[in-house]
Amino acid sequence: MIMKGKITGISGPTVSVDVKGLKLYEMVLVGSIKLTGEVVRVEENRTIVQVYEDMRGLAVGEPVQGSGASLTVTLGPGLISGIFDGLQRPLKKLWKESGPFIRQAPEMNALDSALHWEFHPLRKAGDKVLRDEMIGYVQEGVFRHFISGGEGGVLARIHDGKFSIHEPVGIFEDGKEIFAYQRWPVRIPRPYRKKLPSSGLLVTGQRVIDFLYPVAKGGTAVIPGGFGTGKTILEQAIAKFSDVDIVMYAGCGERGNEMAEMIEEFEQLSDHWTKRKLLERTVLCVNTSNMPVAAREASIYTAVTMAEYYRDLGLHVLFLADSISRWAEALREISTSLEEMPGEEGYPTYLSSRLASFIERAGLVETMDGRTGSISMILAVSPPGGDLTEPVTQAGLRTAGAFLMLDTKLAHRRHFPAVNWFQSYSLYGKDLAKFCSENYSPEWEALLFKCRDILQREEQLREVAEIIGFEGLQDSDRLCMHAAEKIRSGFLSQNAYSDDAFSPPAKTLSAIKHIMDFFETASEKLKQGVPLTELLK
Repeated sequence: MIMKGKITGISGPTVSVDVKGLKLYEMVLVGSIKLTGEVVRVEENRTIVQVYEDMRGLAVGEPVQGSGASLTVTLGPGLISGIFDGLQRPLKKLWKESGPFIRQAPEMNALDSALHWEFHPLRKAGDKVLRDEMIGYVQEGVFRHFISGGEGGVLARIHDGKFSIHEPVGIFEDGKEIFAYQRWPVRIPRPYRKKLPSSGLLVTGQRVIDFLYPVAKGGTAVIPGGFGTGKTILEQAIAKFSDVDIVMYAGCGERGNEMAEMIEEFEQLSDHWTKRKLLERTVLCVNTSNMPVAAREASIYTAVTMAEYYRDLGLHVLFLADSISRWAEALREISTSLEEMPGEEGYPTYLSSRLASFIERAGLVETMDGRTGSISMILAVSPPGGDLTEPVTQAGLRTAGAFLMLDTKLAHRRHFPAVNWFQSYSLYGKDLAKFCSENYSPEWEALLFKCRDILQREEQLREVAEIIGFEGLQDSDRLCMHAAEKIRSGFLSQNAYSDDAFSPPAKTLSAIKHIMDFFETASEKLKQGVPLTELLK
């Protein structure tokens, strides 16, 4: 039964309605122009709905209608290379229909019904299909996109050949049709058999990450940094070069011109791994700073649900969000309009638990049909004024496996990526150092310890040098500081717009080994009485 009523009040992105029988997180059509909304509070005499679209012109007394369903996304062939808003509406299609300035957008299907796919069956009529078992596939670019049999049953008929997304690819004997797409509520994590320990290095191509503070496939990392420290550039570089099957990029509250430049670049660049266009393995979920604030809160759930879908196909997915602070600000704005008790700095008291439950959707899993897939999360954080003690950074710090702090001082010195090598850490470091020693070079772990030792010694010597001067240091100490400078400027620093933007493990190993060999050779010659000036020529 569809519940109907009217608007009784409007406050910010939320409206009060007098519809009885609505459920929490149920989708609602608001106003005579049927704006999309979601139930966020249910009381005895009223219901509060957050509206995902521009509310200008909305008035008290306008009709409201429930849908009986929660916010869902459509999952199937055709999502790759797509650019969607926070409600999974295709932005290119929206632009064609309503122009560059989106006001009230009509409901649109995320998948293009005009496209035809070639279906290759893996089962035949009469076969018994188990729950979530794959019955066939379509070829989507370089990916073999498998189609699930859903609830399962005995096949009465199965398609072979071309079909459109809204045509069934099979029918069970009980009459249930099988479609190549499925719908899933965004706030409910997709199921899997079991979660596996994160293992294997997520190659990002950034030496400071892969060598000093690595992230595991299926792991999580937060990148906090103030304005101008290069968060967006670093995330885009990681998106370009990571050794994953799919990149899910959530542009959450960032400037529209930045997202436009990134999309244009992705359309032109070739993927290092597949040698095809970078956009052919990327899905973009965009909710820029000029879009409705309520849709921003939903956008990361929309994006992670699409990421989980590709994980369930046995693929390795990289989930990037830029930035999670804008999501938290949207949460704060909605919480304020709901008149909830504020927590630290005005954020809702449930900020930490809400962020933690979202981050928990990452991981390496055994899927329902026995495959292995993963979601690796890297989340940018934009603390106001670069204050890392603010609530969003601290909430991410408590949950993520790696903390990559971007330093304003390094950025001002034009050192990029501006990852501070003393304030950052990775909980995956010990296990991944062993992994890299076994898979790339037996020297990896030993070189890592030597590199860290030199950087730590340099930090101590720098304090002494400030007192007595650089010339007052012993030659061995001056050699250590020289080696540390080579590590900082020649190894940890990478130009995102040069050929050095991507450094695979072999190149990373070669670069640090060259520096370590020089340091050890010079140290030995220094002991033999060779002047330091000769060694540094």
